Amino acid sequence: MPKKYHIDTQETPPRFYPVGKYTTIEFREDCAGSCRECVKKKCVYGIFEDNFLHNSSMKEPEFLYTCMSCFRCVQECTKGIFSRVINPEYRTLGNNYWTSDIIHRTWYQAHTGSIPVSGAGYRGPFVGKGFDSMWTDMSEIVRPTRDGIHGREYINTCIELSRRPAGLAFTDDMELAVDVPPILEVPLPILFRQPDFGILSRKVLLSMVKAAAIINTFMLINPKEIKEDLKPFLKNLIPQMTKDNYADYSDLIIGCRMVSLAYQPGIEQEFAKLREINPDIFIMVNIPLDKDCKSIVENLVNTGVDTLYCYTDENGLELNTDNPRFVKDMTREIHLALVDLSARQRVNLIIYGGIAMAEHVNKEIICGADGIAIDLPLLVAMECRLCGRCLEGLSCPVKLEEMDVDYGCARIINLIGAWRNQMLEMLGAMGLREIRRLRGEVGRSMWFEDLEKENFGPIFGERKVAAI
Repeated sequence: MPKKYHIDTQETPPRFYPVGKYTTIEFREDCAGSCRECVKKKCVYGIFEDNFLHNSSMKEPEFLYTCMSCFRCVQECTKGIFSRVINPEYRTLGNNYWTSDIIHRTWYQAHTGSIPVSGAGYRGPFVGKGFDSMWTDMSEIVRPTRDGIHGREYINTCIELSRRPAGLAFTDDMELAVDVPPILEVPLPILFRQPDFGILSRKVLLSMVKAAAIINTFMLINPKEIKEDLKPFLKNLIPQMTKDNYADYSDLIIGCRMVSLAYQPGIEQEFAKLREINPDIFIMVNIPLDKDCKSIVENLVNTGVDTLYCYTDENGLELNTDNPRFVKDMTREIHLALVDLSARQRVNLIIYGGIAMAEHVNKEIICGADGIAIDLPLLVAMECRLCGRCLEGLSCPVKLEEMDVDYGCARIINLIGAWRNQMLEMLGAMGLREIRRLRGEVGRSMWFEDLEKENFGPIFGERKVAAI
């Protein structure tokens, strides 16, 4: 029996004191000083005892990085000297999409390898923009045998990156009468991508590539970056080339399992030339997600390409337009176009853009993707604050360029391990045992736009949709 896929994680504390969400303020002059056991020692999460750098940095106010916000200390202090407020610096992290909560949650997962839990529960809005306007069906959550990471049934997260045959035919003696193309599988629907943003020292890049190799996924990368230190990981790299320069990288094409070509008109004419260099090579085409993406995908589906890689900007917004749509809506449009052509089973669809949390992976697959690609979560896992100082030529507050490769690799593996566990929890709650069955299953979801139109449209009319 094949070994079950598993991601081994290990606690990897941060190198620098993270920006904590909560600030604890104590009016110590009112402290009784005679309590048998201070509420700090009774913290069920051990925050005051184990909080990173807490004991060596007794500053006031205290910034608590791993506080679970249960507020027990505030409620049970006999003198009521505790108060809890949001750390002002915390509010400055990230931007409108990559919010401080997302960054903080990513740090926690990269640190512990665990699913983030809040002692106060979810306290935010129940609908928002983008993926927050979409809910998933959890009706099977009561079945203990399918309880995600704790259940007895194995949930498969494997996807293919190779082209699939349209059908099988057999001879009279039950031998295959058609040629079955080779299969390229990846054990989870998450690929890495070289970021366009941030400190990209060799240590940062090597950390990402090494993590991809350990968890057995792929990383999209500029071929110019593949020097001797990355050659040992060539089987897990997808060089991103163009039809004008791929001939300069024949040695990489021979050593890699998959290459990626940027879309240009007539790109399909290069596929045969690529396979002359390496007959076993799998081919991916990069297509910007804009108004022309759908027609390009429809034209490429019958050309022998294995995977279509469609990308938005880092916030998941459509490219080359003044009124951009969100990635989930465009993915749905492309998926349905391929279904209408009876071509959805032939090629794979990998989407980049706006994937900031584990739940976004499953939601994007529900919209019709086979898998996704990420980059910024990898930087955040290595303590990046998305502050943008590097874009202005200023120093990095967490010195990413000096980071140890094994440390960065461990943090990324922890993050992906935590993400996969959350994906398994969602799949188990849906009653699914395979991630591939989730693709395009909108019946497993509810969309705010549809619910509002069905329930309030007859009363108030159609909502005028503003740009995201």
